[in-house]
Amino acid sequence: MRTGAIIQARMSSTRLPGKIALELPYGGGVTVLEQVIGRVRKCRLVNEVIVATTTGRDDDAVVKLAKKAGAGVFRGSKNDVLSRYYSAARENGLDTVVRITSDCPCMDPELISGVIGAYTRGKADYASNVLKSPYPDGLDIEVFSFAALERVHLGSADAKAREHVTFGIYSQPEKFRLKFLKAPRSLSEQKIRITLDTPEDYALLCAVYKALYRPGRPFGLADILALLKREPWLRTINRRVAAKKVFPGLREELAEAVKVLKLQDLGRAAAYISARIKK
Repeated sequence: MRTGAIIQARMSSTRLPGKIALELPYGGGVTVLEQVIGRVRKCRLVNEVIVATTTGRDDDAVVKLAKKAGAGVFRGSKNDVLSRYYSAARENGLDTVVRITSDCPCMDPELISGVIGAYTRGKADYASNVLKSPYPDGLDIEVFSFAALERVHLGSADAKAREHVTFGIYSQPEKFRLKFLKAPRSLSEQKIRITLDTPEDYALLCAVYKALYRPGRPFGLADILALLKREPWLRTINRRVAAKKVFPGLREELAEAVKVLKLQDLGRAAAYISARIKK
């Protein structure tokens, strides 16, 4: 069985354009994308690492960074990410796909192994650590079979499924066998954010890398938790940043909007929407 990690990456970003080309640690000469690739390659259960980017000219820079880090490259559709994943997996002869996003420079190789283990032991079509009792934002891992990927690629014209890759799998538990690696309750309740979407996120990640980064020796989740326990003020750096999410309907999306408004101290707007959700 050939297992490959496919890292989706592109230079465009609505909140922090060019984020994957930022240096991490700051001034260290190594980019975010290179750090992600290096950490994923440390997972002993991954046979190959492929960066899946777009055919757009802006993403020529992604190709250069990926090759510099020793990863394979596939270029495909910008908006049809499902097609991009399917074609990358098919071209590289993968039986099992590990989905990683390029904005997760604290990715833990051991946690990747844990999700792959849940997938293998459960004889699953799909396994993840994000849907039930999730791990901290920035450690998102999904593992799925090429057969399941091909099935949703060939059978779904839904725009949401085309953009979000695995939605067509995990939203149909009656068709696919799903397994989940759940975080301990004490961890899932901490609401730790170590992903890269905003300047605030970058500031936190620079602080984490300054404290923990040693070339060739990737730090893990346990190291990050120990650092945050020693330096709890670090959590305040990106406390008000809201994570991007996919919601099944308008009601759920409005409920999340209320949370975001409260984070920004926009209480009257939050109360206004809340009252209408309850009607």
